[in-house]
Amino acid sequence: MTAMAPTRTEPDLSFLLDHTSHVLRTRMAAALAEIGLTARMHCVLVHALAEERTQIQLAELGDMDKTTMVVTVDALEKAGLAVRRASTTDRRARIIAVTPEGARVAERSQRIVDRVHEEALGALAADEREPFLRALNRLVDGHLASPVENPQPVRRARQRGN
Repeated sequence: MTAMAPTRTEPDLSFLLDHTSHVLRTRMAAALAEIGLTARMHCVLVHALAEERTQIQLAELGDMDKTTMVVTVDALEKAGLAVRRASTTDRRARIIAVTPEGARVAERSQRIVDRVHEEALGALAADEREPFLRALNRLVDGHLASPVENPQPVRRARQRGN
């Protein structure tokens, strides 16, 4: 005897958000790869340009673990886009400083990121975009702002603003 699957009463929000997020990440990765960057490298560059930040602060902003952050900064240094140096405000702290070439690349990568986002939103009618973004922001700022405790680890999504 075969059990009947339960009747779905709501749209599969998990699938919709996961699928669109995955596809957007793959499009972003492909677009940034054209200039030799990863999304993490872009994230570090733009956040390091915004203000003087330590590697730990940048890792938190980009939702990266320590190992991933070290590998990302190593790649940026190897490419001549960033350097580790002493902070101007606290000589004990090391910050990630963006080189002039890194600043130029960050400008290019931000245009690419903006284009990929615009292309994604372009699938919506012009009058649907603003309400869609408002609704997503309400979810991110409200009910879905923080993960709940869970005995089974769940892969964490990137933080907002990255």
